Amino acid sequence: MSRVSQRLALATYVRLVRAANTARACAARHLGDSGLTLTQFAVLEAVFHLGPMSLTEIAEKVLTTGGNLTMVAGNLERDGMVRRQKSPQDGRVQIVALTAKGKALMRRVFPVHAAGIAEFMATLDERELGQLGDLCRKLGTQVLSAEAGSGSGEAHKSVG
Repeated sequence: MSRVSQRLALATYVRLVRAANTARACAARHLGDSGLTLTQFAVLEAVFHLGPMSLTEIAEKVLTTGGNLTMVAGNLERDGMVRRQKSPQDGRVQIVALTAKGKALMRRVFPVHAAGIAEFMATLDERELGQLGDLCRKLGTQVLSAEAGSGSGEAHKSVG
């Protein structure tokens, strides 16, 4: 890679990270007075839309580590938003399901969050949104494919 290409790659990376940080801050603002962190919201949102699932499945959906997710799920359970139960198929696996309180919170918070994200992304037209989505998928797939091929032994999933 030439020095010019390397500078362009680094400058683009900085812009990508700044945009991601801005998007994350915007998403956090739209959680309003719910008292949820972005990770807590992501867990609730996944279970709200996809139904009860294991901590491993949730970790894949919300792109977080298992250790962090165990703590997040514990805090959500403590607050009465979810309940954890052993899987009937495998007692070592914990299934997370929304409680009535968690469902009520998501019915209130998710529409505001979705509208806020749509407003944030409205800076881009539909063609640009499609391009950005494709480019993000391409970057995520390329990076994770390269890591998976490195023989690290870790399982990687495509992002996007």
